[in-house]
Amino acid sequence: MKWLQNFMRGRYGVDQLNFFLLILAIVIMVLATLFRIPFVSWISVLLLVLSYFRMFSRKVYKRSAENTKYLRMVYPITSRWKSLKKRWKDRKTHKYLKCPNCKQEMRVPKGKGEITVTCPKCRTKFDAKS
Repeated sequence: MKWLQNFMRGRYGVDQLNFFLLILAIVIMVLATLFRIPFVSWISVLLLVLSYFRMFSRKVYKRSAENTKYLRMVYPITSRWKSLKKRWKDRKTHKYLKCPNCKQEMRVPKGKGEITVTCPKCRTKFDAKS
């Protein structure tokens, strides 16, 4: 195992983009096998080669820049998904309101009746039913 550590020293390794490329290659490979489309399997092979190239690369700064671009592209999707997941989890105990002035989203407890809410961003006060 020491030889693997020595081999990987100074190399980039696995990051989120590599993980995505590997999963995408596996999915494409399975779909190509199920639907018997031969040229599509070459796409999965190319994705695997790209993933291994990135993994064993010694140009860490370039691979890191690629991963940062990928994360910036994916962040709006993942943050929206996490927000929706949290709202679904809190649906019985909390209500989400938007400030009429700045559109800031706020979470207030349910079942308190008429309440006066102060926006933490713009300090606007408004009445709402929770």
